[in-house]
Amino acid sequence: MSERPPAAPDYTWLYARTRAGRARGPEGARALLDSLSRPDRAFTSVRVVGTNGKGSTCAMLEAGLLAAGVRTGRFTSPHLHAYEERIRLGGVNLPPERTAAFITWAQTHAPDAAFFDLTLALACQAFAEGGVEVAVMEAGVGGQSDATQVLERVSAVALTNVGLDHTATLGETVAAIAHDKAGAAQPGVPLLTTAEGEALTVIEQVAQERGAPLLTPATHPALFALPYPPALAGAHQLQNAALAAATLRTLGFDAGVEAALTAAHPARLERLRVQGKTVLLDGAHNPHATQALARAVPAADVLLFGGLARKDTAATLAPLLAVAPVRVFTAPGDLAAPPAELAALYGGEADLDPARALARALALTPAGGTLLVAGSLYLAGTVRGLLAPDLA
Repeated sequence: MSERPPAAPDYTWLYARTRAGRARGPEGARALLDSLSRPDRAFTSVRVVGTNGKGSTCAMLEAGLLAAGVRTGRFTSPHLHAYEERIRLGGVNLPPERTAAFITWAQTHAPDAAFFDLTLALACQAFAEGGVEVAVMEAGVGGQSDATQVLERVSAVALTNVGLDHTATLGETVAAIAHDKAGAAQPGVPLLTTAEGEALTVIEQVAQERGAPLLTPATHPALFALPYPPALAGAHQLQNAALAAATLRTLGFDAGVEAALTAAHPARLERLRVQGKTVLLDGAHNPHATQALARAVPAADVLLFGGLARKDTAATLAPLLAVAPVRVFTAPGDLAAPPAELAALYGGEADLDPARALARALALTPAGGTLLVAGSLYLAGTVRGLLAPDLA
């Protein structure tokens, strides 16, 4: 008699554990980890915080650590195609059956926990069970106010940059946001950053208050130096690569720097060829990110854009208006900014359905031309799944 196949994870239950109406902070994650006998104490963590570039930096850190022979875990968000992309052991996504087992446990023992806290707890438990030595842990929102603040064995904090995003949670100014993100600093733990300007001034103050050694390209240029540019496209990736390289060197994993520069990360200026046309996929979803995207892609024929209503859509879209004269707007999810309203405001066509919107955007793109897709990682993931299902 054959064994019954394992039950599929109850993703519907898991995704319904929203944080809406709950206070942000590490308290919920701490309670979960306490109930699991603190699995995060079994490995050291590299926390990656910042407004943009966290995912790319995490991908480079993972590649570098693996090349250096380290048993590595990686915790990131959001995912593009499958939930298990968020939790990787040894460069491989967590098996769905492991997710299913944890959800079954959580439904009984932590039915009121928030989604991000549950995912963080699952990651820590899986890393502990899998013998992970160093885990690359991406913050969700902020630094001090983020659930990853609960992690105790932090060996380094990598702060990418600071821009206006999640203002309702972190503050209305760059200084306020920088203060929260820099709050990830811990006494004696290296804080590395490629942030600049006003944000860097705040970070310097917080680091001094917390007793965290601050390492920057200005104070330690050799630490952040790159032997050559990273494989990931865009000038903004130079800063992410420099931060990853400096973090690896600080932790004594110099041997992994060159491998880090070869890392790939989907939907970060990812280039696909479709019907003799170029499709550029990018998850830029806030003003800081779309400004960098517009510098990297100064001209395209068509823009397919979809963003979430809670974002500053006008400021996010503004840098891209000069990039593409033809625009198609769509909805990356139920909480999207209304496509019809965007089309009326900024000129273009609208379709709520991403598949139809993609088909229309491709039809409007001339032979040999370029379609730029941006506004949300959710949209980038949807489009990637439609155009390259073998990669999903």
